[in-house]
Amino acid sequence: MSPTDAPVVHLDGVAHAARPGETILAFLRRVRGPDPVPTLCDAPNLEPSGSCRVCSVEVAMEEGGPRRVVASCHTPVTPGSHVVVDSPRMERLRRNIVELVLTDYDTDRLKTEDHGKNELFNVVQRIGYPGSGNGGRLEVRYPSGANHLDTPADRSHPYMVSDLSACIYCYRCVRACDEVQGEFVLSVEGRGFDSRISMGMGGSFDESACVSCGACAQACPTSAITDVFGSKEVVADRVERTVCTYCGVGCNLDVKVKDGAVAGITAPWDAEANHGHTCLKGRYAFSFYDHPDRLRTPLIRRNGELEPATWDEAYDFIVERFQRILAEEGPDAIAGISSARCPNEENYLLQKFMRVALGTNNIDSCARVCHSPTALGLQRTFGTGAATNSIEDLAQAHTIMVIGANPTDAHPVTGARIKQEVMKGKPLIVVDPRRIELARYAKHHLQLRPGTNVALLNLFMHYLVAEELVDREFVAERCEGYHELEAELLRIDPATMEAICGVPREEVRAAAITYGESPAAMCFHGLGVTEHFQGTYTVMQIADIAMMTGNVGRRGVGVNPLRGQNNVQGAADMGCQPYQGAGYLDVTLPEVVERYSEFYGRPVPSHVGYKIPEMYDAAIEGKLKALWLIGEDVAQTDPNTKHVEEALDSLELLIVQELFMTPTAERATVVLPGSSFLEKGGTFTNGERRIQRVNPVVDPLPGTRPDGRIITELMQRMGVDQPDYDPALVLEEISRIVPFFAGVTWEGLGKNGKQWPVDPDGTDTQILHAEGFKRGKGRFHFNPWEQSPEVRDHQKEYPYIITTNRELEHYNCGAMTRRTRNADILTEDILMIHPEDAVLHGIDDGEMVCVESPRGKVDIKARITDEVRPGVMSTTFHFPEIMVNTITSSISDTEALCPEYKVVSCRIRKARKTHLRRAGELEAV
Repeated sequence: MSPTDAPVVHLDGVAHAARPGETILAFLRRVRGPDPVPTLCDAPNLEPSGSCRVCSVEVAMEEGGPRRVVASCHTPVTPGSHVVVDSPRMERLRRNIVELVLTDYDTDRLKTEDHGKNELFNVVQRIGYPGSGNGGRLEVRYPSGANHLDTPADRSHPYMVSDLSACIYCYRCVRACDEVQGEFVLSVEGRGFDSRISMGMGGSFDESACVSCGACAQACPTSAITDVFGSKEVVADRVERTVCTYCGVGCNLDVKVKDGAVAGITAPWDAEANHGHTCLKGRYAFSFYDHPDRLRTPLIRRNGELEPATWDEAYDFIVERFQRILAEEGPDAIAGISSARCPNEENYLLQKFMRVALGTNNIDSCARVCHSPTALGLQRTFGTGAATNSIEDLAQAHTIMVIGANPTDAHPVTGARIKQEVMKGKPLIVVDPRRIELARYAKHHLQLRPGTNVALLNLFMHYLVAEELVDREFVAERCEGYHELEAELLRIDPATMEAICGVPREEVRAAAITYGESPAAMCFHGLGVTEHFQGTYTVMQIADIAMMTGNVGRRGVGVNPLRGQNNVQGAADMGCQPYQGAGYLDVTLPEVVERYSEFYGRPVPSHVGYKIPEMYDAAIEGKLKALWLIGEDVAQTDPNTKHVEEALDSLELLIVQELFMTPTAERATVVLPGSSFLEKGGTFTNGERRIQRVNPVVDPLPGTRPDGRIITELMQRMGVDQPDYDPALVLEEISRIVPFFAGVTWEGLGKNGKQWPVDPDGTDTQILHAEGFKRGKGRFHFNPWEQSPEVRDHQKEYPYIITTNRELEHYNCGAMTRRTRNADILTEDILMIHPEDAVLHGIDDGEMVCVESPRGKVDIKARITDEVRPGVMSTTFHFPEIMVNTITSSISDTEALCPEYKVVSCRIRKARKTHLRRAGELEAV
């Protein structure tokens, strides 16, 4: 619509163009600025409510005509109407409304609380009551209520605090809990002066099902609900915007700094990645950054003990060892593992160090153990190993499918958005061996046996063909290999696939029809897809399903991996893998080798290096002599712990760059104290390919250094002409060698970043494959189901299957979150056991269970639940007291060598020990 065709609305006699569908309040903000009229119940991430009426304005359909009073927040603009904001009538109305609010509010708070943070004070000040703002008594003509003014504060929760004597019943907290997080923990009970905010069943915050997301605290206009940090109320010296260090959502954070320390965190309303929302890890789990356990000096192992050293001593030691190993064993005797917790710039520098300073492609990252099958599978089918769409597209999706992911725990902001869309009526398909939270909302929950994804999805595709739900026009124009795929799918015996996966074939058929008939189906997948013996093949199937139905290249569709850590995408983009350099260029191709060698000014290797599992084998075999680990606690998080420990102990040189003394760091030759995300700059790339600036919030702790600086200084000592570390300078270098970063600049990223590929002119890309696939045509592949060797070889002696998962409160090994109050909420790893299995073995809820696999055994507390099916169990590995990976195997995905965390053969019995409340506190029975 051109500006001349836009509807016109008159504001105080002046004509302005209005936009279709916008409310009067949105119109006023666009025309007059962010605060055109007082509000109390309005918040940027909430639906209009109209409950307080403070934002009321007058509207007439003709100039001088009769005016009606409407709440501007939820009333749409009417073309040709005349809006009057501040007439005497409206001023009287607003005063009267606020007077009524103040009858049930302690007005002394308006003199003692920080006025900038108490929105009620701001409204009172604006309305201009006698006495307001000058220490005098506010004049309220109505009798006061007294029911809740003496309500004691609730400080029972590790994070959330309520003081309902400050409540004005705007309902913003209730709506935030409902409309943003979707937990429905808060409600209002009673009427009139007897109204009160209720947590859960009427108890305290700690007794409720609150997930500590803090949405209610950020929404509250007074101090009725806040947090232990006073995040919204604290008067900060400055506020720095940065990006969360935990999952792949990439939430933006406004970090408040006072006296050089982090004082609190809120979520910016204008953040495209998270829209003013975040989870308890992003909002509250930051106190690890200056925890007493932080490493604060380099350490060198001398006479069997790690002893403090200077940075120069540590650097000299490392360089001398590197040079000796290079001379005696060659460059391939050294390897590096980078970190998805580190920014792009640091990942880029480590792969450059390995290839340029040492001359080896032995570089990998933790993407290997989570989403390497995603990158490989999507490269084989689409040509690009990344998410096709943006999370924002959920609004355009008609149907949502979630395979092998539990986003409400592992990617909470995205999980909450999925839940909101489903609660609005959109069909949801969940494919997961556990009855995860989203399964409660699903139209179809296909609760398959772990390790049978390929069988189930082949059956799913069989029904897409049989029910004639294939978009043959899209397939003919955009794809290749379909006829071969179809022929194989039609040969499938549904009864056989049903017996393998354990899901009734009619349920699979119904789900396939729901997906296939949808005009826009959007699929998400996680580690329950990739961490399998056939993980890459499953990713290729998900791509096949999207292509078969034409669900690629437009809004509300696509294949969207939920990245496990904050920068898994970026670590792979930067070349932290042994077969592809920066920008996914094949290191074995002569033209690529020439390109890298010319760019770096040094020859680079042309043969594929070791993947992480191969590094362990090579170390044990004596081929790998040195390993540099940055931010990865492989001794706790990688599978088959005894095998990993043997590999680490076989090395001549183990360098561990870390925040804490982890189980891996305890085995190191040299420990280098790095910096947390709050102490350094760079960029993270989230799961939707969004490159965002990470800004330093506080100075590095004394004795520590940013990881990029450490890599650079060692690179310089190895003779590479690398400028002193500056993230913006490194990003500029990246933009010259990574094709899809061509238009990325530090300043150009702005507040919300850009989604790659970014053209040289700075134009970014929200949707991949809109016109064609990166590889030309999308490629179909058929792969038959094959049983994992873990089950095939051990099922008689070890009849149960354990699958691993992540809980909301913690993050992988939990080294950071266990040093925050999150550890007060979730205190230990537990084992989910179906009631039938528990009865069979005489195990009661809360008792210790001995879980034994072919690799070893651990004792874990039982949680009896029907979230898992009989014969299947589930646990986490957040706590080193348990070391769950003692029992996991070295079986990996056949293509990408991603470990199979999700299928572990085991047997169980009642243990001889019982846990007390906290993990690690054991008492003999």
